[in-house]
Amino acid sequence: MVCIRRCRSIVHIVQAPMICVAFIQTSDDCPVFEGLFDFCSMYTGASLEGATKLNNNCCDIAINWSGGLHHAKKFEASGFCYINDIVIAILELLKYHARVLYIDIDVHHGDGVQEAFYLTDRVMTVSFHKYGNYFFPGTGDMYEIGAESGRYYSVNVPLKEGIDDTSYVQVFKPVISHVMEFFQPTAIVLQCGADSLANDRLGCFSLSTKGHGECVKFVRDLNVPLLTVGGGGYTLRNVARCWTYESSLLVDEQISNELPYTEYLEYFAPDFTLHPDVVTRQDNANSKQYLEAITRHVYDNLKMIQHSPSVQMQDVPCDALPPEEERQPEPDPDSRQNTQDTDKIVEPNNEYYSGEKDQDKMDVSES
Repeated sequence: MVCIRRCRSIVHIVQAPMICVAFIQTSDDCPVFEGLFDFCSMYTGASLEGATKLNNNCCDIAINWSGGLHHAKKFEASGFCYINDIVIAILELLKYHARVLYIDIDVHHGDGVQEAFYLTDRVMTVSFHKYGNYFFPGTGDMYEIGAESGRYYSVNVPLKEGIDDTSYVQVFKPVISHVMEFFQPTAIVLQCGADSLANDRLGCFSLSTKGHGECVKFVRDLNVPLLTVGGGGYTLRNVARCWTYESSLLVDEQISNELPYTEYLEYFAPDFTLHPDVVTRQDNANSKQYLEAITRHVYDNLKMIQHSPSVQMQDVPCDALPPEEERQPEPDPDSRQNTQDTDKIVEPNNEYYSGEKDQDKMDVSES
């Protein structure tokens, strides 16, 4: 995970802490594999620590490209996602922030995050995704707007296949601008799934790395504390290109289009560039009228919400993770307990003993 403090132009990397995860029900697309617990602990812990850093004003932007697993539900793994690190990070942000905005530019609908906050007005979820023709996960219609206190706080922008940079930006910027105007969040979580790029093995959009990055740059320029996470992406060379470029945007650094020589350079053939030309045989099925209708529908719904909803005063719960300086290294399960740990063990007065001392330990008063 990377934390960015803009005022000092400092970028530092911290080690993701291990956290405990509960048992979840797996599915066909979420098989159990060796090291699953450690994998879930590390990517979820990184997102959680990013939220903690933002809460304590340690940075303005936190990045965890290993996170963004937005399909996982409370008791069910789904869509290659085991633990929903986004939901856990947002819950941590809500300890300090009255309103949190979640933005999803993955080609798939962020159903797990929407489901978690479907009934609350403190989190607004905005998802731009492919919808229709039984495309996974099958949710994300524009009429899914939330319920009860969360009515109109779920915003879905269903798109058709083949959308390009121009069309995507045409709908992305107005929708996010309207959301910022009405909701006025104090923190943002941005899911940057790279499967919305052109020629992705599972996606069907036609975005370039520059078009995808334009959305990240637009959110960055809102100047709101930002947690950026990864997500989908199944053409690996394009995922690497995309998140490298977007990291440079978030730290506001220019990088060359020519890739440096590394042992992995052969995977980026034949152009060996950061921004290859987009070649797609898929037509853009999103007309200008269709995108304008979606934008108008979102705007009409946003006018129905309470302007920047408030929160009752309450005690702020303690952070889920202790400060770095107070963390103790995890004990080695294969080593014996040291003397310091052994001295901390307190035996109760009714401890079982084998032999004559059984149940005969003196009371504290007698000693």
